Amino acid sequence: MKLKMMYSFLNSDLTIIEEALEETVQAESPLLHQASLHLLKAGGKRIRPVFVLLAGKFGNYDISRIKNVAVSLELIHMASLVHDDVIDDAELRRGKPTIKAKWDNRIAMYTGDYIFARALELMTKIEKPFAHQILANTLVELCIGEIEQIKDKYNFDQNVRNYFRRIKRKTAILIAVSCQLGAIAADVSDDVHKKLYRFGYYVGMSYQIIDDVLDFTGTEKQLGKPAGDDLHQGNITLPVLFAMKNEEIREKIKKVHAATEREEIEHIISLIKDSGAIEKSLKVSDNYLNKALEILNELPHNRAKKTLRDIANMIGKRKF
Repeated sequence: MKLKMMYSFLNSDLTIIEEALEETVQAESPLLHQASLHLLKAGGKRIRPVFVLLAGKFGNYDISRIKNVAVSLELIHMASLVHDDVIDDAELRRGKPTIKAKWDNRIAMYTGDYIFARALELMTKIEKPFAHQILANTLVELCIGEIEQIKDKYNFDQNVRNYFRRIKRKTAILIAVSCQLGAIAADVSDDVHKKLYRFGYYVGMSYQIIDDVLDFTGTEKQLGKPAGDDLHQGNITLPVLFAMKNEEIREKIKKVHAATEREEIEHIISLIKDSGAIEKSLKVSDNYLNKALEILNELPHNRAKKTLRDIANMIGKRKF
C-alpha cells in the first residue's frame, strides 16, 4: 500500500492544509511570494501535517484549529530546507532548482526567514502558552542542529553520539513535536501527548537513518541528487561512520572534499556498500522503529493509531 493510501481518510483535511499553505506564503513583495511559492510547488510528503492530524484524532479534533499547527510545522520544515540549501550550496531540491539556485543566497535567506515568521504568526492562534514554549524550544534545537552540522562538515573524527544528537535536532524533533502539538491542540491528556512525542521522536530517528542509507543505495532519479551527495558535501552519516571502522576505507573517506571527482565518490560508495555498514545502519533504524511501535501499544485504540503504525512501518522499510 502506498503511503498516501494509508491516510486517505484525511484527504479533505489535507486539501484544506494545502490551500492554507498557499495562502500563508502570499506576500506583498512579488519576489518573496514567487520564491516561497516555488518551494511549496516543489511538493513534499507533507508527513509532518499528517502526523499533526493523526495525533489530533486522540482528542477533540477540530480542523479549523488544528490546521494552524499543521501548516505552521510544515512551514518551519520548508524554511529549514531553504536555509539548508544555502549552507550546502545545493542546486537541486526534489529534482528542481533550489531558491538559492533560481535567485541567489540573499533571496533564499530572506525567503526562509519570511516562511519562519509566517509559521510563528499562525501558531499564535493556538492559545496555549505551553504549546508556544514547546515550539520555541524546538526552534532553538533546530538552530543548534544547523550550527553543529556546519561545524562537523568534513570532520571525520566525529562519533556516533554526535551523529545521533545531530539528527535528533535536524529531523526527529520536528516530527516528535508535530505529534505532540497536534495532540495538545486537541486537548489530550499530558500522558498521551508525551507518549506521542516519544513515538514521533523514534520514528524521526528511524526516518533520518533510512534517508542517510538511501543516499548510498538510491539512484540519482530517486534521490533528486547524485548518490553519495551527503558525503561529498561533508555530511558524515551513520553508514560512513560504520564503514570507517575499516581502516583502509577510513583512509579513503578522509580524503573526500568538495572537489573530489565523481568517479572517486562512486568508488567509495561501493566500498561502503560492501563493508556491511548499510546493514548495520538499517539495524539501528529498526531498533528505533520498534521503540516507536512499543509506545503506540500504550495509546488508546482508534483509527489514527493503526494509521500511525502503518506509516511507521512503511517509513522504516522504504526503499526510496
